[in-house]
This record gives sequence, C-alpha cells and structure tokens, in this order.
Amino acid sequence: MLRLYLSNVLNLYKILFRRTNLKKHGSYTLKNRIKTGEQIIGVSIPMTASKDEIGRILEKKDFDFISTDSQHSPFSEERLVQFCDYANDFGFPVNLRIKNTRHTYLIGNMLDLGPTGIEVPQVENLKTVEDAVDNFYFPQKGNRSWGGGPKYLSREDLTRLETADWWNNHGILWMQIESLTAITSAHQIAAVDGVDVLSWGPADLSFNREAYPDHPLKTDDDCIRHVINSLSSSTTQLCLRSYKPETRNVYLDMGVTMILEGGFY
Repeated sequence: MLRLYLSNVLNLYKILFRRTNLKKHGSYTLKNRIKTGEQIIGVSIPMTASKDEIGRILEKKDFDFISTDSQHSPFSEERLVQFCDYANDFGFPVNLRIKNTRHTYLIGNMLDLGPTGIEVPQVENLKTVEDAVDNFYFPQKGNRSWGGGPKYLSREDLTRLETADWWNNHGILWMQIESLTAITSAHQIAAVDGVDVLSWGPADLSFNREAYPDHPLKTDDDCIRHVINSLSSSTTQLCLRSYKPETRNVYLDMGVTMILEGGFY
C-alpha cells in the first residue's frame, strides 16, 4: 500500500511539474496586446511546413504569432490540425486566412481544427463582417456552435461556459481590406464589436485603384495613411504584410503596430 501511495504521489508531482513548466501559450495575451497597441510581429508559414521547418523559422526572430493561408495555398483539414498542433507545441497562436469571403459560415468549423485567429479576405460590406463575428464567437456574443475549446486550453479544466467566455475574450478576428470601398469604410468595419485586426491586401487593392484612376487615394501609402487616421480612436489595429526589412521600418514609422513577415526556410 505504501509503495502504491508513494507511486501515486510521484506521478501527481510529475504532472504538476510538467504543467507549471509548460510555456504559456501566446493566445493567453495576444488579443490584449493587439488591443493596447503593442508592436506585434507575426510570421507567415505555409501549412505544408514540417515541425522542424516551423521551429527553424521561429528561431530567427521574436515572433508573436504564426499566420497560414488557405486562400491561395494548398489546404486540407487534416493538415491544418497537424500544423496547429506543431504551433501549439511551440506555444504560438495560429491565424488562418480562409479560402473565400463567402465562407464565413465555415469559420466555426475551421476554429474547431485549431486556429486562434481567422482572417476573412476581400471584405467590403458590413454584412460579411457581421456574419464573421456571428460564426467566430460563442453565445452570447455570437452564435458559433459548440465544438469545444482549443487543445492548449484543455489543461485548464474549464466548464463549457468558462471555455466559451475565455474564447470570446481571446480569439482574434481579422478582416482583410483590399479595395477602395473597404479602405474608405475601414472605420465602420473596425467599429463592429468583435473585429480585432484589419489586414492589408496590396495586390488586389492595386487592381482596384487602377480601375479608379481619379480617386483621391492614389497610392498604397495614401490608403495606409487614410486607414491609420480612421483607426486613431479605435482599439482595432492595422496589420501590413511586409517581406522586406526596409518596408517594415517604413510602416512602423507611419504608425502601423502590426507587421506580418514572410517565413522562408
């Protein structure tokens, strides 16, 4: 009996030791850091990357989150689960850009597979934003169906309502603005409760600007400045994709607080 008792105590100690030494997952603080305007640097990594490749990328710099793409890149649900598991092992939140603007109805399903954030591409109207919010957050903030919380939260032993409340205060919802209509409506998009980040789509925005050569916002920088000014009193932040160090510094000097860099392995 004594041997069994000591064995149980030792096993309990090992479990507690592992838990207290686990790296706190970045999802616990990222949303608040974004909202308070802290400088946040993410890294874009393809979903096909191996765990070793992800690790080598994360060693290059003090990144805050990982972004991966299904809009213009190969995608499978099984691969997303594996990718998020790898990221969780490193303690990093994953942001997923979904395939299409009209796929907001699938946001809850995508979140069940592991991401902490969702990026909706080519957002132009408030109906898209409202649908995204509704599918991203659990009741009573949204209407996301219950599929459980993220894996990294399982050790907290939370109830369903506690998990839903945690998610509603930590999940990160992005809207990608890629047209002049979206740029001039940025303040309205950002004002929708539940939107945390507006992200930039420079290529599609260039197509749209070329279609309206007489528009007062002539350049990409004009558009960036317009959005920065329109978000001056908002906790929603602008994130720019920047794959060159020199442009990153230019954007930071303009007042951008979030940068998404390319991860090349």
